[in-house]
Amino acid sequence: MTLSCDVAIIGAGSAGMAAYRAARVHTDRVLLIEAAHYGTTCARVGCMPSKLLIAAAEAAQSVREAHRFGVRAAAPRIDGRAVMQRVRSERDRFVGFVLDTVNGWPEATRLLGRARFTGPGALDVDGQRVEARGVVIATGSRPVVPAGWRERLGERLLVNDDVFDWDDLPRSLAVVGAGVIGLELALALHKLGVRVRLFARGERVGPLTDPELQLLARQLFAQELPLTLQAGALEPALDGDEVVLGGERFDALLCTAGRQPNLDGLGLEALGLPRDARGHPLIDRHTGQWGDSPVFIAGDVSSDRPLLHEAADAGRIAGDNAARWPDVHHRPRRAPLAIVFSEPQIAIAGASHAELVAAGRGFDTGRVSFADQGRSRVMLVNRGGLHVYAERGTGRLLGAEMIGPAAEHLGHLLAWSVQRGDTVQQMLDCPFYHPVIEEGLRTALRQLGNDLHLPPPPIETCLDCDTSAEAGP
Repeated sequence: MTLSCDVAIIGAGSAGMAAYRAARVHTDRVLLIEAAHYGTTCARVGCMPSKLLIAAAEAAQSVREAHRFGVRAAAPRIDGRAVMQRVRSERDRFVGFVLDTVNGWPEATRLLGRARFTGPGALDVDGQRVEARGVVIATGSRPVVPAGWRERLGERLLVNDDVFDWDDLPRSLAVVGAGVIGLELALALHKLGVRVRLFARGERVGPLTDPELQLLARQLFAQELPLTLQAGALEPALDGDEVVLGGERFDALLCTAGRQPNLDGLGLEALGLPRDARGHPLIDRHTGQWGDSPVFIAGDVSSDRPLLHEAADAGRIAGDNAARWPDVHHRPRRAPLAIVFSEPQIAIAGASHAELVAAGRGFDTGRVSFADQGRSRVMLVNRGGLHVYAERGTGRLLGAEMIGPAAEHLGHLLAWSVQRGDTVQQMLDCPFYHPVIEEGLRTALRQLGNDLHLPPPPIETCLDCDTSAEAGP
């Protein structure tokens, strides 16, 4: 028997769930197809469990750092089993919320099984034929593992999905890949007492593209944990129960060398849809549409900003347009915002330095170091820097990159300003309380205003600390 629907959605993650909600605004004939289990990457193995681990690490670090404030505390004793028990328990709670949502949707709109295209608008789901007027592919991504490593290392090779099922913390761990996932997990585990070394094939640490800030990031993170950069082609080996890499022995190797889209096995060859020179689907990110077909793509599977809020937005756009097909609407996208929950934190808001250079945009840069920024020094988090980029001629904020304190909050303020089209002067006209870390942003904006030849702001005097706000924090 053939199931017929208006919209079939392959994948029930963040993007798939958003697509389902958007499509059901137009029609009840929606079918959500999931191959494995409900519960998003964010809730199961991504955003939430990683932040639970980071929160435990920050608690341990606060105890270690207390003496710097004159507060005497015993060295922290890390109970690895208790740490992981809380991570798993809270992770399961977050996953439970997702399961409650999906299981609350009509059973007739859900189908478990692995979907494969047999032709345009036709799917086979474990032997069940499904015909759909429009299809949304939201199958997500999976970790990349270099060829031969699984065979060579066996159960000693881990990916980030495995970390959050641990019963206890390991004694030692090699982390390969200095991107967002590797950096966050390596720092957190290091603070929790695990002997960690972070390996990178190149020289970059984290996603910063501004050369000055990338150099600063390498210097700061090298002070936090052991780093091996420019490691080239890594060849880990298994010796007994230990992994040998770079002359060191570890309990296991955590591979965080990137992710790849789950497009294989979908039978896409039956559709003949356009791809770029690297074989990636040609998708309009403002419609989610693949070519001019009734096939739409959303979420990490598109390799376009693999972040939860972007996946949810893309899912809404794709689901809405799949249900409207052939009346496809062009939707605006939010200003880019990416945050790394490292210590110090990283944020990129709006256009990155590399994107502005590649686009040939004329821009000036405002800079601030947090080394002597007032509130940051009070809190003993005075490390890092912030660069803000504005368009020459108009003074409009284009983007920013940052490594430093409160980057998760400053990043939001900067992304909002980029999305509104604020000028540097309009941002300077906004209130800045004293003393706060946000005053560092004001310093960078004032420098940028000088470069853009904006009229000088009035000198403000801080009566409490008898220093000029222009010269001080």
